[in-house]
Amino acid sequence: MPNNSSIEKSNIQDPTPNIGRQTLVEKIAQRFAVGLKTGQVVLSGDYLSIRPAHIMTHDNTGAVMNKFKAIGASKMQNPRQPVFTLDHNVQDTSETNLKKYHGIEAFASDMGVDFYPAGRGIGHQIMCEEGYAFPGTMMVASDSHSNMYGGLGVLGTPIVRTDAAAIWATGRTWWQVPPISKVILTGKLNPGVTGKDVIIALCGAFNHDEVLNHAIEFFGDGLASLSIEQRLTIANMTTEWGALAGVFPIDDVTIDWIRKRIDTIRKRGLANVPSDADGGGEHPRLNERRLNELIENRLKADEDALYRQELILDLSTVQPSVSGPGNVKTMMSALEADQKNIKIHKAYLVSCVNSRVEDLAEAASVVQGKTVANEVEFYIAAASNEVQQESGNRGDWQTLLDAGAIALPPGCGPCIGLGIGLLKENEVGISATNRNFKGRMGDPTALAYLASPAVVAASAIAGKIATHLPTQQKTLKTEIKPFPQKEVAGASVELIDGFPSQITGDLVFCFQDNLNTDGIFPGKYTYIDDFTPEQQAGVVMENYDSKFIDLVKSGDILVGGYNFGTGSSREQAATALKYKGIQLVIAGSFSETYKRNALNNGFLLLDVPALTDALKKKYGSGELTIQTSMTVTIDIERSTLNFDGRNYQIPPVGFAAQELILSGGLENWVKNQIKS
Repeated sequence: MPNNSSIEKSNIQDPTPNIGRQTLVEKIAQRFAVGLKTGQVVLSGDYLSIRPAHIMTHDNTGAVMNKFKAIGASKMQNPRQPVFTLDHNVQDTSETNLKKYHGIEAFASDMGVDFYPAGRGIGHQIMCEEGYAFPGTMMVASDSHSNMYGGLGVLGTPIVRTDAAAIWATGRTWWQVPPISKVILTGKLNPGVTGKDVIIALCGAFNHDEVLNHAIEFFGDGLASLSIEQRLTIANMTTEWGALAGVFPIDDVTIDWIRKRIDTIRKRGLANVPSDADGGGEHPRLNERRLNELIENRLKADEDALYRQELILDLSTVQPSVSGPGNVKTMMSALEADQKNIKIHKAYLVSCVNSRVEDLAEAASVVQGKTVANEVEFYIAAASNEVQQESGNRGDWQTLLDAGAIALPPGCGPCIGLGIGLLKENEVGISATNRNFKGRMGDPTALAYLASPAVVAASAIAGKIATHLPTQQKTLKTEIKPFPQKEVAGASVELIDGFPSQITGDLVFCFQDNLNTDGIFPGKYTYIDDFTPEQQAGVVMENYDSKFIDLVKSGDILVGGYNFGTGSSREQAATALKYKGIQLVIAGSFSETYKRNALNNGFLLLDVPALTDALKKKYGSGELTIQTSMTVTIDIERSTLNFDGRNYQIPPVGFAAQELILSGGLENWVKNQIKS
């Protein structure tokens, strides 16, 4: 079997052009982009064809397998690129689930893919422990918490299952570089305050979609005091904050963690490494050679890189905090929650965000010598079997058990609403997980709050939400600095044969922000499997505006508001507009899932916020749909758009997007690649 280290070098393009204007996210994307023109510099807004270092799938591997086979693929383009980890439904020992798990393991063996069975741990934790998530690389996973890899200076971002199948078959998929925001952390956390409190504070303080569908890069003197475990926690929950990636710098803290991890694996041995190691008995990813290369070629953002905004948080003003219930944007201090006497029924220290060695140690220090309240069930699960073993060696695991905690196997479990210990009707829970959405952890009538492991442990002992650190209430010190965006000439785009240099059509305007997928394609039609394209076209925008169908015609270009296509992941919300004859959709911004579904179906979307703003000013909000009967002209080669006598810049429609549109979508593109 080929060794795993080859993929990292083969993915990396020529050195990043020295233009002094790229962010860290842009530099990493440049490394893993495929087919760039000589001298092309990757910037925010670019559509790229990417070949990520690794692609992780978990229990959803079975669904990806079906897509993989449906597109006619029979082998992995690079068996060292995918990683399979079983972690979500590990408590289910039914014949059906065991059969599914055996099928995934057999498929991994047939394809030569690295496989980690149920009980090894949560996939994201494994990717860090086993060196797949290596600083300076790009990683994807068919799971929304792929952001977690950013704690190690990795560009980690989620993809959908169709993308995963495409990567298995061809080694690559597409990605549009999102807007990039800078988050500056100043000062230092006070004793007893954790990385979980930091991300709860960020979600609660900046709770008006400031970073929605952005990538985040962390800066500031406060970073030096944040451990990798705290960084992983913060990066993980940038997902709940609305971001597509949350990337920490590759600094001395990162280098030291990698060095210690190499030492740990050297002592542990290679018994748990599923693929062949390099000659000489080295771990294929975590070894001195790669560490030295990392030190010598450490990527960092250029000083004058262009960001969308700066968000500033003073860490010294962060205090133990609680998020919820029902969302991550509502925040209060743990002291305030304590004073409200919010009785709880269950407490959880589980999941990929907060079940590492430091987390378990914090909880153990709180419960030492105490007992969980009689009316409370306190569930614990380590992020991996290695974490559990280390926690056991330290004595923390036994301390938690002695206090009355109930142990679950390393895995996701209650966080995703699977297995034992779920919230029942009208129960209240406090959890060190990353999501507290209604019904996620059990009954829809239950209430879920989020907090740090220490606050969760203190609450389990007290029988109510409680603080472990009674301190004086503080005022959180934050600041936001929007950066004026420079007007630049539209980028020159090279066209693939057959792709039009210009697109023209009458402009139709739908002003509403946050137009959700139910408004675009009603949910009641979603699971009618034989619903034809004509039928989809006949109900498009039915819930938004019943007049839409009669106002638009084939060939029109639709312009929407901000966060267009938010809501569920149904593909029909994109295809229905395409089948109606809409050439493309322009909006101030899009839901990232909607954008992926659209382009995966060969349907072009363009972010042009200046045009959306101009149309809102011109037409207002009196009518849901306005047929302007005025022509919009899009110059693909020059990346410009002309409407009503004004020119606007548009994101360059690069060759990755052009390929997908000409192919009619990602599945057809993959089939073409397999044939060729």
